[in-house]
Amino acid sequence: MIKSVQNTVNKNLLILHFTVFIWGFTGILGALITISAVQLVWYRVFIASISLFLYFKFNKTSIKVDVNTLLKMVFTGAIVGAHWILFFASIKLSTVPVTLVCLSSITLFTAVLEPLINKTRISKLEILAGLLIITGIVLIFKFETQYTKGIIAGLVSAVCASLFSIINSKLVKKNEAPVIAFYELGGAFFWISLYLLFTGGYNRSLVLNPHDIGYLLLLGTVCTSMAYVAGVSVMRELSAFRVALITNLEPVYGILMSFLFFKDTNKMTLGFWIGALLILSTIFLYPVARKQISRRKVA
Repeated sequence: MIKSVQNTVNKNLLILHFTVFIWGFTGILGALITISAVQLVWYRVFIASISLFLYFKFNKTSIKVDVNTLLKMVFTGAIVGAHWILFFASIKLSTVPVTLVCLSSITLFTAVLEPLINKTRISKLEILAGLLIITGIVLIFKFETQYTKGIIAGLVSAVCASLFSIINSKLVKKNEAPVIAFYELGGAFFWISLYLLFTGGYNRSLVLNPHDIGYLLLLGTVCTSMAYVAGVSVMRELSAFRVALITNLEPVYGILMSFLFFKDTNKMTLGFWIGALLILSTIFLYPVARKQISRRKVA
C-alpha cells in the first residue's frame, strides 16, 4: 500500500517536472511574440480554451459543474489572467532570467498564504526556505535597479500564481483537472475581453504578424492547455507548497533556454548570479532538510 502511494507521488512529481520545463519555455515565447502583454495573454487563453473545448467534444466528456463551483473557477480565471499578464509584462520590462527568478518568490507567498487560507499550522522550514528565496530576489533587485518595474511586475505575478495554486489544490479534490482548466482559462478570456472592451483594446494592435501566429499556437496549446491541466492534476497528491517549490525550477530551464536563444549572459551582473544561486540552492536543499527533520521526529 505504502509502495503504491509512493509510486503515485513519484509519477506526479515526474509529470510536474516535465510541466515546469514546458512553463520555462513560455518566457522564450513571450520575448519572441511582438504584441503587448495583455493582447498576448488574450490570444493565449482564447487558443487554450478552444483546444480544451475541442478535446471535450472529441472525447464526449461532460463539463457540467454546479453554479457555485463555476463562479469560483471563473473568478479564479481572473487571477490566472492577471498572473500571465504581469509575467509577460515583466519580461518586456526586464529580461527572461530576471522575470523567472522573481517568480521564485511563489515559494514564500505559498508558505504564508496556504496555511492562512486552509487554516493550518505555518511551517517554520517553509518560511525559512521562502525567506532565503526572497533574500536572493533582494540581491537581484539591488544590483539590477534598471529593471525595477519588471521586478515588481514579476513579484506581483508570483503572488497571483500562489493564490490560484492554493485555490486549485482544493478544487481538484472534487473536480477533474481538464474541467478546472477549461473554466479558469475561459474565465481569464472573459475578464481580459472585458478589459479590452472598456479600454478600447479592440483595434489594429490586435492584428498579428505572421511569425506571431505560430508562436501563439504553440503557447496556447502545448504550453497552456496541456501544461495547465497537468499542473492542476498533480495537486491531487502534492501540496500547493510542494508544487510551488518544484515550480521554482522554472528559472533553471528558462534561463538556460534564454542563454541558448538570446545570449543573455552578458546582461546579468554578479548580484544576479549570487541571488540566483541562493534561490536555486534553497530549492534543492529544502527536500533534504525536510527528510532530516522527519527522521529526527521519528527517532
